[in-house]
Amino acid sequence: MREALILAGVTIGAVVALFGNERPPETAKPIAAATIAPAAPVASIAPGAPSELRRAADGHFYAGVSVGGRSVTMLVDTGASVVALTAADAQAAGLHWNPRQLGVVAQGASGPIRGVALRLDRITLGNHEARNVEAVIIPEGLPISLLGQSFLATIEPVRIEKDRMILGGA
Repeated sequence: MREALILAGVTIGAVVALFGNERPPETAKPIAAATIAPAAPVASIAPGAPSELRRAADGHFYAGVSVGGRSVTMLVDTGASVVALTAADAQAAGLHWNPRQLGVVAQGASGPIRGVALRLDRITLGNHEARNVEAVIIPEGLPISLLGQSFLATIEPVRIEKDRMILGGA
């Protein structure tokens, strides 16, 4: 667990360094397969089908997921050990904490990362659902929520083919 949090911290630190206060493009929200733009990230939601994300113009993959029944756009981060939520996304999903709960949840390149460790009841991406998912809330310094291995490991396979990330299926 300690190693996983350290890896998550390094990843979170790298994302903060790379993105600063950037937000993903508005096209990062899932849209119907028939309206896919070549560079727009997209999750297919056809029952039984794998979810497919398109690489965004910035080179990353973004996914529209449901956390606590609320839509959240996340950067898909295969190097993050756990799901990491920004304060705004956590609050939108109905997650509450107070400053006394903050502690060091990871070690980043620029030092300790403070947050709140928790388990999410359910995360859904397209037709993929995971329950009891390990996560952290990072109230400051994380510009976008991260979809990490605590969710991605529940889907097999996860593969990248050119400008598409395919989650599930054969």
